[in-house]
Amino acid sequence: MKQRILAAVIHLLSLSAISAAVDFLFNSFNTSDLLLVGDARVDSSVLRLTNDSNYYSIGRAFFPSRLHLSTAPNRTLSSFSTSFVFSILPDIPSSPGFGLAFVLSNSTSPPGAISGQYFGIFSNSTRQSPAPLLAVEFDTGQNPEFNDPDGNHVGIDLNFIQSAKTHSAGYYRNGSSGLEFIPLDMRSGKNIRAWIEFDGPQFQINVTIAAAEDPRPPQPLISYTDPHIANYVSPEMFVGFSASKVKWVEAQRILAWSLSDTGGAARELNTSNLPVFLPQSSSSSSSPSPGLIAGVSCASVALAILVLSSGFYYYHRKKRAKIREEGKEEDEEDEEWELKYWPRRFCYEDLSNATDGFSKERLLGIGGFGKVYKGALPVSISRGIEGGGGGEAEEVEEVAVKCVSHDSKQGLREFMAEISSIGRLQHRSLVPLRGWCRKGNELMLVYGYMPNGNLSQWIFDEGRRETMGWVARRRVLADVAEGLQYLHQGWEQVVLHRDVKSSNILLDGEMRGRLGDFGLAKLYERGAAPSNTRVVGTLGYLAPELALAATPTVASDVYSFGVVVLEAACGRRPIERAARVEDEDWVLVEWVREMYAEGRLVEVAEKRMEFREEEMELVLKLGLACCHPEPEKRPAMSEVVALLLAAEGPGNPATDSAPISLSSSAAAD
Repeated sequence: MKQRILAAVIHLLSLSAISAAVDFLFNSFNTSDLLLVGDARVDSSVLRLTNDSNYYSIGRAFFPSRLHLSTAPNRTLSSFSTSFVFSILPDIPSSPGFGLAFVLSNSTSPPGAISGQYFGIFSNSTRQSPAPLLAVEFDTGQNPEFNDPDGNHVGIDLNFIQSAKTHSAGYYRNGSSGLEFIPLDMRSGKNIRAWIEFDGPQFQINVTIAAAEDPRPPQPLISYTDPHIANYVSPEMFVGFSASKVKWVEAQRILAWSLSDTGGAARELNTSNLPVFLPQSSSSSSSPSPGLIAGVSCASVALAILVLSSGFYYYHRKKRAKIREEGKEEDEEDEEWELKYWPRRFCYEDLSNATDGFSKERLLGIGGFGKVYKGALPVSISRGIEGGGGGEAEEVEEVAVKCVSHDSKQGLREFMAEISSIGRLQHRSLVPLRGWCRKGNELMLVYGYMPNGNLSQWIFDEGRRETMGWVARRRVLADVAEGLQYLHQGWEQVVLHRDVKSSNILLDGEMRGRLGDFGLAKLYERGAAPSNTRVVGTLGYLAPELALAATPTVASDVYSFGVVVLEAACGRRPIERAARVEDEDWVLVEWVREMYAEGRLVEVAEKRMEFREEEMELVLKLGLACCHPEPEKRPAMSEVVALLLAAEGPGNPATDSAPISLSSSAAAD
């Protein structure tokens, strides 16, 4: 009797294991096969991950059932095998690439995920932390800040955009002298097959790729073994794909997929009948074809059309010039140089309606470049959603509209080129730039609206009943420091803000700091020297070396940030004008430096705030270090971020454990 019961229990357990197993094969896709998130969709039996018309597109696709990967409490990992065919084809071959990722995640929407080079699954955090998120990236862009080897590589990511292991894309084959490596271009549009073996007990991930029509290579491209893999796996996880993009169009497709966690290899894919997506230029034949003959036959017709079009264009340009001279042209049409900037152009009428005709009641402030208005745009307009609105009251989104005037079209063009590049920046600590509009020589920039004003208003009680506490100020400083680190070190070009000050630090709905107003920002290639220019910025925040040489550097941005740090800690403005002309103005940096030399540094802190003296002393020394009179002795923003984040910890960090030498920097005179 006991033997029968035992046999029944074993049979039930085996049935349970079988029911929990995941084993599937898709040689093509239907919408019902997958769990689609964001812009992911099935198009003609092929999975497309991003939307060409969506500027910040993110798409994810997962198998509906979760994989069982570990069992508590001993956390023994199970194994699985998967194979899939993908294709990546950029619209412009020279444009920056993005790629796609094979993903294991305990959520279909990982927290903090952003688009662009983050594959739509990672945040822009600068620190790696254990969490159930693991990916194999097929990266078609090179980001030096992530230690990418090139713009065509495969990597294994453990809840962090910087890969634990990478290798240039390619495969191994048997040659006359042994295994030889063959590079493989993942941006050609050709179908590429990938094999991934997840060996749980050995904590090993093997990744292999090859052209879809070729046999499986004899050796994996990447073999990664690390017990820490267990820290990035949960008992049950979704499995699938994710991709993202920004301005440039890159079609990321999955054409077939199989997976098995039953202990054997994933089922074989049928790659012979899959569609092929190649650049249009590559589809032509080397021998004469009917299409080629027809093209040659139509050449004379095309030439005639070209001549007529040129004549019409010349006439049209002369007519427009005459109208402009008479002052009769009300609206501006797209000019040729504008077409390459941002797909997100707003209609002037929409912005006028959103701001009640740019009324005084909507005016938020006036800066050096123009006025800023608060607006309310329908979501269908602000996000470019077609068919929005309908018969019901439509949801609106608050925006800030900055009106920038230029004396000449050339000046406007240069300014717009700069802003267009900056519009590609994505970071949680930067005010998001939504788009633009041009009318005559006036450019309107549309930003996300920050409902809690700027840091200066909260420090100096400008129309507010209460001041901001120290914990909130320190958190804002850390936010802005991370934003500046991204500008200086985290993007493909070095971005100099050149006007870091408390009034340019805006606060979102959660009172987190966002660096805004890029009207003075400049970009230059990494490793190159910034060009000389006129001195710009705000008095009190300008680094002293700019008075001798008008060449901005990352160090001059660091100096300005140091002034903001002292401003937030002391509750006093950078410069306070003397009551009499013959007296010298009071300068915040000099005063704090003098108090430090007298051993009274903490006394400069604003008395209305509650704070720990050790922490305040550390932050004040950091501010002085950033304001060191010698640019080369100022810390990098990565060091500043590390120190500010350490100050947020549960204990009081000792000043002698700081990542930079604060004592010598603070004592400089």
